[in-house]
Amino acid sequence: MNKQSATLNAPPRDERVETVDTIVIGGGQAGLSVGYYLQRQGRPFVVLDANERIGGSWRTRTWESLRLFTPARYDGLPGWAFPMPGWSFPTARETADYLEAYAQRFDLPVRSGMKVDSLARQGARYVVSCGVRRFVADNVVVATGFYGTPVVPEFASEVDPRIVQMHSSEYRAPAQLAPGRVLLVGAGNSGADIALELSKTHEVFLSGRDKGQIPIRIETRRARIGYPILWFVASHVLTERTPLGRKIKPHVLNDGAPLIRVKSEDLAAAGVERLPKVAAVRDGLPLLEDGRVIEAENVIWCTGFRQDYSWIHLPIFGEDGGPVHERGACTAEGLYFVGLDFLYSFTSENVGGVRRDAKHIVKHIAAHR
Repeated sequence: MNKQSATLNAPPRDERVETVDTIVIGGGQAGLSVGYYLQRQGRPFVVLDANERIGGSWRTRTWESLRLFTPARYDGLPGWAFPMPGWSFPTARETADYLEAYAQRFDLPVRSGMKVDSLARQGARYVVSCGVRRFVADNVVVATGFYGTPVVPEFASEVDPRIVQMHSSEYRAPAQLAPGRVLLVGAGNSGADIALELSKTHEVFLSGRDKGQIPIRIETRRARIGYPILWFVASHVLTERTPLGRKIKPHVLNDGAPLIRVKSEDLAAAGVERLPKVAAVRDGLPLLEDGRVIEAENVIWCTGFRQDYSWIHLPIFGEDGGPVHERGACTAEGLYFVGLDFLYSFTSENVGGVRRDAKHIVKHIAAHR
């Protein structure tokens, strides 16, 4: 079945079919925020999450030393501030624990271990399939985030099998790697953060275009003065409603954000060697676009993610493969997206920035009941 198929056969009438007003797909910060506002409205809903434990992606797809780029005072979901000192920067594990505690605190109906296989339309309602289970609803909110499926270039399969290679989502700690040189492919924030960590134990090369960097050190006392201004600009100036926001959005989506925590001078001081982009593989070794071959014992692909919407069987997608929507509301009535990168503003995918989009979507659901 392709994306243009808009109907399914009626689901069988048995105990595996459940009818509910609204289904939220994804139990991360976006899905839980939507759940909070739905619950306040007294609207029947269920949150379906593929992970066996709430906060699963923060536990299984990040490295151990990862910390958020925003201090705790900006990381709270609606109704409950992040329970840490305001100017501390939570780790991935602390974020996962917070999300789990948040769902428990508000008694949100999260069904863990429910991987959605299909979303389609049956008449005026939506049918969501999770294995043998089916859910029927008037509204569906897709809150699966923007990370999606890890991306590596096709030529990665040509790398010598003796070289340890992995995607950044598989990296946890330096102990995973073999002794010797490490090539990180992708010079965004993930590549820079991991490069700085590995520079203490390995010789490190960082390949990719320099994306620039923000002009402040986010963990200094001086940054506390500028942070409220930066957050305001990112939340209220860099939006789809402003000319500047509309101008910047394509660059953010295509090129990624500039370096935030780690600076170029930090990498240089740590002995990390910057290299051009990896263009191919020659004789089992990474080949740079300038023709040099890099001998390394480890390769980490910090090459990002792409969304896989093959499970959504509805005609809602544009030429770029993404859903056509207006601030999260799709052309198909009753279908919504939350948690996408720059859904409405620069902070739309941030832990603390998703609440505004979630509140807007739930108001939209109530208005179009």
